[in-house]
Amino acid sequence: MNKDITILEEAIRLVGEGRKVIFPVNGASMLPFIIGGRERVELENPAELRVGDVVLAWVDGCRYVVHRIIVVAGNRLVLQGDGNTHGVERCSMDDVKAKVTHVVDMQGRRRWLYTPWRRFAARLWYYLKPIRRYLLAIYRLIC
Repeated sequence: MNKDITILEEAIRLVGEGRKVIFPVNGASMLPFIIGGRERVELENPAELRVGDVVLAWVDGCRYVVHRIIVVAGNRLVLQGDGNTHGVERCSMDDVKAKVTHVVDMQGRRRWLYTPWRRFAARLWYYLKPIRRYLLAIYRLIC
Protein backbone atom coordinates (compact mmCIF):
# COMPACT_ATOMS: atom_id res chain seq x y z
CA MET A 1 0.00 0.00 0.00
CA ASN A 2 1.17 3.54 -0.72
CA LYS A 3 2.81 5.08 2.39
CA ASP A 4 1.06 8.44 1.82
CA ILE A 5 -2.35 6.76 1.75
CA THR A 6 -1.56 4.89 4.98
CA ILE A 7 -0.59 8.15 6.72
CA LEU A 8 -3.69 9.87 5.35
CA GLU A 9 -5.91 7.04 6.58
CA GLU A 10 -4.34 7.36 10.04
CA ALA A 11 -5.07 11.11 9.98
CA ILE A 12 -8.68 10.35 9.02
CA ARG A 13 -8.93 7.86 11.89
CA LEU A 14 -7.68 10.49 14.35
CA VAL A 15 -10.16 13.06 13.04
CA GLY A 16 -12.89 10.46 13.45
CA GLU A 17 -11.90 10.19 17.12
CA GLY A 18 -12.45 13.93 17.50
CA ARG A 19 -8.82 15.00 17.28
CA LYS A 20 -7.47 17.87 15.18
CA VAL A 21 -4.77 16.88 12.71
CA ILE A 22 -2.36 19.10 10.81
CA PHE A 23 -1.60 17.57 7.45
CA PRO A 24 0.66 18.65 4.55
CA VAL A 25 -0.86 19.29 1.14
CA ASN A 26 0.75 19.16 -2.28
CA GLY A 27 -0.18 20.44 -5.68
CA ALA A 28 -1.71 23.64 -6.99
CA SER A 29 -5.39 22.71 -7.02
CA MET A 30 -6.26 25.08 -4.16
CA LEU A 31 -4.27 28.13 -5.27
CA PRO A 32 -4.35 30.93 -4.27
CA PHE A 33 -5.98 30.06 -0.92
CA ILE A 34 -3.82 27.04 0.01
CA ILE A 35 -0.28 26.72 -1.35
CA GLY A 36 0.68 23.09 -1.78
CA GLY A 37 4.16 22.16 -0.65
CA ARG A 38 4.46 25.31 1.48
CA GLU A 39 1.41 25.14 3.71
CA ARG A 40 -0.41 22.54 5.76
CA VAL A 41 -4.07 22.23 6.62
CA GLU A 42 -5.73 21.61 9.97
CA LEU A 43 -8.40 18.91 9.72
CA GLU A 44 -11.37 18.51 12.04
CA ASN A 45 -14.47 16.37 12.20
CA PRO A 46 -16.86 17.44 9.42
CA ALA A 47 -19.91 18.05 11.63
CA GLU A 48 -21.74 20.63 9.49
CA LEU A 49 -21.00 21.19 5.83
CA ARG A 50 -22.08 23.99 3.52
CA VAL A 51 -21.15 25.56 0.22
CA GLY A 52 -17.77 27.24 0.54
CA ASP A 53 -16.30 24.79 3.04
CA VAL A 54 -12.98 23.14 2.21
CA VAL A 55 -13.00 19.41 2.85
CA LEU A 56 -10.90 16.29 2.60
CA ALA A 57 -13.04 13.82 0.66
CA TRP A 58 -12.87 10.50 -1.14
CA VAL A 59 -14.08 11.38 -4.65
CA ASP A 60 -15.13 9.52 -7.74
CA GLY A 61 -14.48 6.28 -5.84
CA CYS A 62 -10.73 6.47 -6.43
CA ARG A 63 -8.81 9.26 -4.64
CA TYR A 64 -8.67 11.80 -1.84
CA VAL A 65 -8.78 15.55 -2.52
CA VAL A 66 -8.78 18.72 -0.48
CA HIS A 67 -11.26 20.89 -2.39
CA ARG A 68 -14.05 23.38 -1.82
CA ILE A 69 -17.74 22.45 -1.80
CA ILE A 70 -19.49 24.29 -4.64
CA VAL A 71 -22.88 22.51 -4.59
CA VAL A 72 -24.84 20.72 -1.87
CA ALA A 73 -27.81 18.72 -3.18
CA GLY A 74 -29.25 16.61 -0.40
CA ASN A 75 -26.61 14.02 0.47
CA ARG A 76 -24.57 14.71 -2.69
CA LEU A 77 -21.72 17.24 -2.99
CA VAL A 78 -19.90 18.77 -5.91
CA LEU A 79 -16.33 19.86 -5.20
CA GLN A 80 -13.80 21.91 -7.11
CA GLY A 81 -10.30 23.06 -6.33
CA ASP A 82 -9.84 26.83 -6.21
CA GLY A 83 -6.85 26.48 -8.54
CA ASN A 84 -8.77 24.41 -11.09
CA THR A 85 -10.25 26.14 -14.10
CA HIS A 86 -12.53 23.25 -15.08
CA GLY A 87 -13.55 19.84 -13.86
CA VAL A 88 -15.35 18.93 -10.67
CA GLU A 89 -15.52 15.96 -8.34
CA ARG A 90 -18.61 14.38 -6.88
CA CYS A 91 -19.10 12.54 -3.62
CA SER A 92 -21.62 11.90 -0.88
CA MET A 93 -21.62 13.51 2.56
CA ASP A 94 -20.34 10.18 3.90
CA ASP A 95 -17.27 10.45 1.66
CA VAL A 96 -16.18 13.66 3.42
CA LYS A 97 -13.57 12.57 5.94
CA ALA A 98 -12.61 15.97 7.40
CA LYS A 99 -13.23 19.68 7.18
CA VAL A 100 -10.28 22.02 6.73
CA THR A 101 -10.52 24.77 9.34
CA HIS A 102 -7.12 26.43 9.23
CA VAL A 103 -4.14 26.82 6.94
CA VAL A 104 -0.77 26.60 8.70
CA ASP A 105 2.25 28.29 7.13
CA MET A 106 5.92 27.26 7.41
CA GLN A 107 6.35 29.39 10.55
CA GLY A 108 3.45 27.62 12.27
CA ARG A 109 1.02 30.56 11.98
CA ARG A 110 -2.61 29.42 11.67
CA ARG A 111 -5.16 31.22 9.46
CA TRP A 112 -8.88 30.53 10.00
CA LEU A 113 -10.45 29.81 6.59
CA TYR A 114 -13.94 31.06 7.36
CA THR A 115 -13.65 34.71 8.34
CA PRO A 116 -16.17 36.93 6.54
CA TRP A 117 -13.34 38.31 4.37
CA ARG A 118 -12.06 34.85 3.37
CA ARG A 119 -15.60 33.63 2.59
CA PHE A 120 -16.16 36.72 0.44
CA ALA A 121 -12.83 36.22 -1.35
CA ALA A 122 -13.63 32.55 -2.05
CA ARG A 123 -17.08 33.43 -3.38
CA LEU A 124 -15.62 36.16 -5.61
CA TRP A 125 -12.95 33.74 -6.82
CA TYR A 126 -15.68 31.25 -7.78
CA TYR A 127 -17.44 33.86 -9.92
CA LEU A 128 -14.14 34.76 -11.59
CA LYS A 129 -13.96 31.24 -13.04
CA PRO A 130 -14.11 32.47 -16.67
CA ILE A 131 -10.85 34.41 -16.18
CA ARG A 132 -9.36 32.34 -13.37
CA ARG A 133 -6.74 30.74 -15.59
CA TYR A 134 -5.30 34.15 -16.49
CA LEU A 135 -5.30 35.27 -12.85
CA LEU A 136 -3.57 32.04 -11.81
CA ALA A 137 -0.93 32.51 -14.53
CA ILE A 138 -0.20 35.99 -13.17
CA TYR A 139 -0.14 34.64 -9.62
CA ARG A 140 2.37 31.95 -10.58
CA LEU A 141 4.60 34.54 -12.25
CA ILE A 142 4.58 36.78 -9.17
CA CYS A 143 4.94 34.02 -6.57
